[in-house]
Amino acid sequence: LATLIYTSGTTGRPKGVRLPHDNWSYMAKAISATGLLGPDDTQYLWLPLAHVFGKVLTSGQIEIGHVTAVDGRVDKIIENLPVVRPTYMAAVPRIFEKVYNGVAAKAREGGAAKYKIFQWAVEVAREYAKASQDSFRRTGTASVPFALAAKHKVADALVYAKIREAFGGQLRACVSGASALAPEIGYFFSGAGIHILEGYGLTETSAASFVNPGEAYRTGTVGKPVPGTEVRIADDGEILLRGPGVMQGYHQQPEKTAEVLEPDGWFHTGDIGELSADGYLRITDRKKDLIKTSGGKYVAPAEVEGQFKAVCPYVSNILVHGADRNYCTALIALDEPTILQWAADNGLEGKSYAEVVAAPQTVELVTGYVKQLNEGLQRWQTIKKFRLLPRDLDVEHGEITPSLKLKRPVVEREYRGLIDEMYAGAREN
Repeated sequence: LATLIYTSGTTGRPKGVRLPHDNWSYMAKAISATGLLGPDDTQYLWLPLAHVFGKVLTSGQIEIGHVTAVDGRVDKIIENLPVVRPTYMAAVPRIFEKVYNGVAAKAREGGAAKYKIFQWAVEVAREYAKASQDSFRRTGTASVPFALAAKHKVADALVYAKIREAFGGQLRACVSGASALAPEIGYFFSGAGIHILEGYGLTETSAASFVNPGEAYRTGTVGKPVPGTEVRIADDGEILLRGPGVMQGYHQQPEKTAEVLEPDGWFHTGDIGELSADGYLRITDRKKDLIKTSGGKYVAPAEVEGQFKAVCPYVSNILVHGADRNYCTALIALDEPTILQWAADNGLEGKSYAEVVAAPQTVELVTGYVKQLNEGLQRWQTIKKFRLLPRDLDVEHGEITPSLKLKRPVVEREYRGLIDEMYAGAREN
């Protein structure tokens, strides 16, 4: 036994995962075999080293021998990137969301004209990324139409180059994991020249089971299995994995181990997904998180939450609720620095975060983004009501994990009163 790492507890009580030395040796070799990193790379590592994601990155570093700069302070990431100038960085979606929101806020501060340019550049980046990725998938070459390339060149000079410089100017690629990245945010960064390779794994599989290949990455998927890992999709859509990265079992919990680990080595991930014909995996949602409304419709909350993060530059965290209800609702926490800057520009200067989110102007602001979100959803997915939380979710209150994943049961339990309020008087089917 090398490590005993407890699961994050996002869907229930944490369990001790037994990972022997063989797991980490395999992970190191598998990371090297992907070809994504070489000895000349510089990695910026901020993830907690007690977390499986941080640990697998150190395993890869020992095998490959590249430079790694370590600073676990999340609030120092933006400050450190231009100093470290990494060629590679692993992060979680919340980091990219914060960067996106920060860039959008800075553009708004520059006035209406500057913000309009930014919004135009965002759409150009997304269009460029989608066209180039589709071209690469079909032809093996990432080409785009001439007119789009010309617009992209202008947008690059005005917007994208500054974003790349904020990341240190040398970044070849980022790996995003731990939770789903909103595709529209992924496409924006891709078009801006920040290539985010989404990956997938669990504590029980030593973190790295899938990752997107370098040039052939596809936003919205988690790529292909790392060398040595097998995958199949069960009849109910659950992703099953087998390989040298799978755990021995849960510590002193043989019955829990038997629930997820078959005798022939197949591990039941609890996640729902789809495999493309050429082996790319798309995660739909956590099996336990899928919402079934009282009308019998299924909703994947993470999908709706990701879409909202792509349209609302002020959101920090969002939880969609609707299990056994006749409509969906949401608890929304706003990003404090961003919303306080907006407040200062809209007659709420000097107010606390709690006062700002309680203000009618703020509710009206977020209502506009919820309406925008709903326009792109099926009727049963739409958010009928929402509540703004009086503070952001945090690790200290046990509402998110150290890798910034949402703990749904904790948040729903803590804000049960607000949830019930949104359904007061509602007629259930």
